[in-house]
Amino acid sequence: MDRVAEERATEPLTEYVHRVSRRIRAFDQHHPLPWDLLLTGFWVTAALIDYFGDGWLNVTRDRDNPGWLVLILSLGFSVPLLWRRTHPRAVLVAIAPVSLVNSWTGIALQAVLLQLLVVFHIALRRPPRNLWWATALITAPVAVMTARYARGGADQDIVSVLMSIAVAAAIGITVRTRRAHTEALEDRARRLEVERDQQARLAAAAERARIAREMHDIIGHNLAVITGLADGGRYAATKSPERAAEALTAISTTSRQALTELRRLLDVLRDETAQHHTPAPPADLTPQPTLADLTPLIDGVRAAGLPVDTTVQGTPTLPPGRQLTVFRVIQEALTNTLKHAGPDATSHIDFSYDDSGAVTVTVTDTGRGGPLNGTEGRGLPGMRERTALYGGTLEAGPRAHPEQGWRVHLHLPEESPQ
Repeated sequence: MDRVAEERATEPLTEYVHRVSRRIRAFDQHHPLPWDLLLTGFWVTAALIDYFGDGWLNVTRDRDNPGWLVLILSLGFSVPLLWRRTHPRAVLVAIAPVSLVNSWTGIALQAVLLQLLVVFHIALRRPPRNLWWATALITAPVAVMTARYARGGADQDIVSVLMSIAVAAAIGITVRTRRAHTEALEDRARRLEVERDQQARLAAAAERARIAREMHDIIGHNLAVITGLADGGRYAATKSPERAAEALTAISTTSRQALTELRRLLDVLRDETAQHHTPAPPADLTPQPTLADLTPLIDGVRAAGLPVDTTVQGTPTLPPGRQLTVFRVIQEALTNTLKHAGPDATSHIDFSYDDSGAVTVTVTDTGRGGPLNGTEGRGLPGMRERTALYGGTLEAGPRAHPEQGWRVHLHLPEESPQ
């Protein structure tokens, strides 16, 4: 509390005025009637002071008018102001007969200037064309009084009234323009905030999709390799204990690799709040897989029992992002072969690199793969998403008859210049 009081004590006068005005506007917005009663009461009091203090006698053009008429005219100019904001045109029409009597009798009450408040609200809340007939409605009684009680030049009274109406209208239009500008800025700020939240949600969804894709590629492939190794080790356990021991060693190695990559992905999901309060361990800086990691990948698949041979045409000159796409597509294709091709299947990978930077990869197998059973799971959509990032194409499906098995064909065009 002391800090708040100190800040308020040292704030500039302009900020203090703005803060108070904001509070007054907020109160007025939520409770308009008390504010209208307060201002109307002020103007009624001012009009009655002019009546009871005989101040009207200093400007009147006919002193012989009865006091009760002056009182009625004073209330007629001030009381209708209670509805000046909600029905400004109706208020001006209601005051018009009072103004006409005021001019015709020559009483000339200064309360007639309260019509300018109504003009202000018409300019503030109604279309500008309403100012024309409002000006005529106020000016006509002045012309009547000028004609009946000439005092100086006939144009002097009318010009001064027109100038007063112009000032009141200009103030109303200025306030209206400022409010419209402020509302536009607030609306733009709200829309920008909504767009920012939407962008944040889209970014979070994209990040979740990326992490899910990575986890599917990594965990799915390693589990497929482990399953193949386990099946081979179970078969070899009764006939060749040495082969079974090798399979167990390979399972252990593959499991550790899967755990390492899983921890790296989970580190990305670590809550930021926890990072602020708890010292985080050093981030894992293991790079993403590249074409150089295809050899260990293929060796692991071979160890799991799937023979794989490769042919390469050209020299690879791909940036890291494209290398990761090629690696993941091959990984997913081999994983599906391990899962679905069945025993005695073989796989072939054909690489074709272009000097322009384009690459074509075709992965085929001789398994029993057939048409999809109504769903693609996560693998094929993930491969297509990766391919689409670089404007490439991906085809996946059964090989043409009479050949048996499955075919995955990836093509990444040359990288467009920036």
